[in-house]
Amino acid sequence: MGTRLTHVPFDIETTGFETTARVTVVGFALPLGARVFLQTGDRTAEQAALETALGDRFDTEVKLSTHNSEHAVLTAVADFVEETVAPREYLLVAYNGDRFNGGFDLPFLRTRYSQQDLAWPFDGLPYADILPLIRNRFNTTVDGDERNDLVSAYEALTGGDLGDEDPFAESREAVTAFETGAFEPLIAHNLADILRTKALASLAERYCGKSEFSLKSLTPSVRDPSLTSSR
Repeated sequence: MGTRLTHVPFDIETTGFETTARVTVVGFALPLGARVFLQTGDRTAEQAALETALGDRFDTEVKLSTHNSEHAVLTAVADFVEETVAPREYLLVAYNGDRFNGGFDLPFLRTRYSQQDLAWPFDGLPYADILPLIRNRFNTTVDGDERNDLVSAYEALTGGDLGDEDPFAESREAVTAFETGAFEPLIAHNLADILRTKALASLAERYCGKSEFSLKSLTPSVRDPSLTSSR
């Protein structure tokens, strides 16, 4: 049957959708817990207290690091990927992260890494998007309408409900939370989304063939040695 790749769901939060918007949070769901990177905008964040509060909130291990700028958080993510994700049999997954005709997370990160003059961090990693699998291989019709957004699909297909843990009804609330320095709810929203993605990826793995995951390589066609990189 071949090697089974371990899923590593990820999700980002940003200050908006424009090319000038910045990355505020990057979260990864690992086999033994979550790894989260927070950009504070040069403000103070109580790292240990946040880890404890969020770990209790989600009943999982949360490892958090804080960074004063977007450049710093993007660099830290690249170092983490090189040291922890790339050496292992991991498959990076996201929900509407990067698809044939759309996606948000990876296109946004490509723009921000290029504008910060940083090398692409996911060099060599395989990737699969979960949204097409959920939309095309499962029935997500609720009250006569297809519900393929992450929250609706998660609740319809898994029976789970992270409404108490996720403080935001809309993702745009994460923008306001960053602006006001409300870091705990901001990170909680990110954690809820990577855990939803993890659950849906596991469901798809149980009921869909390997070929339906449509793996793609995130290796760039040309590596620019002039770009800043830890590699």
